[in-house]
Amino acid sequence: MPIIILITGFQFLVLRQSIPHLRRLIVGGVYVVIGLALFLAGLEKALFPLGNIMATQLSDPAFIYGVGEVVTQADWKAYGWVYLFAAMIGFATTIAEPSLIAVAFKASEVSAGTISQWGLRITVALGVAFGISLGTFRIITGTPIYIYILVGYMIVIVQTMFAPKSIIPLAYDSGGVTTSTVTVPLVAALGLGLAGTVPGRNPALDGFGLIAFASLCPIITVMGYAQLMHWRTKRKT
Repeated sequence: MPIIILITGFQFLVLRQSIPHLRRLIVGGVYVVIGLALFLAGLEKALFPLGNIMATQLSDPAFIYGVGEVVTQADWKAYGWVYLFAAMIGFATTIAEPSLIAVAFKASEVSAGTISQWGLRITVALGVAFGISLGTFRIITGTPIYIYILVGYMIVIVQTMFAPKSIIPLAYDSGGVTTSTVTVPLVAALGLGLAGTVPGRNPALDGFGLIAFASLCPIITVMGYAQLMHWRTKRKT
C-alpha cells in the first residue's frame, strides 16, 4: 500500500499524468504481493527454524563439553564447529544472494568485463564468511560489539585512503547488498539460537549484531582484493 500510494500520488498530483501501462502495473503488483506472502511464509516455516535449530544443536553444552558436564562459562576454544558452520553459512547464503548477483552483473557490464562477476561474488562471500565467524566468536566470548565495529571501520577508513578510487563505491555497496533476503533470516536465527544456548549469554543482548559483521567485512575484502590486484599490476609494469 505505501508503494501504491507513493506512485499514484506522484503520478496524479505532481506529474499530473495518467499511469502508463496500468494493466501491466496491476499484474506486477499482484505478483509482488503473492511473492512477498510466500517469502514471509517461507521465513517463518523454514529459514528461521533451520538457522535456530542448527545453532542450538552445534552449541549445545552436551555436544561441546560432553553429556553430564555442568558449564557456567563458555570456553571459546571448544566451539570450532560453530565457527566453521557460521563461516559456511555466511559464504553459501552470500553466493546465493539475489541482490549481490544483480550488483555483480551490473559491475561486470559497466566495467566491460574488467570486474568479474564470480570474482566479486566470491570476494564478498569470503568477507561475509569471516564476518559471521567473527561475530559468533564475539557472542561466545561475550565481548562488547562496539570494539569490533570501531576497529573494522578504522580499517575501512584507512583502506579508503589507499584503495583504487573506482572500486570504493562498489566496495561500499557490496557491504550493503549482503544483508538481504537470503542472508538475514539465517544469520539472525543463527545469532539468536547461539546466544540462547551458550552458557552465560542473553539472546536480547548477545543474539543480535551478526548482520553488522556481514555488512562490514565485505567492504574490507573487496577493497583489499582491489588493492592486491592494483599492486600486482604495478609490480608487473
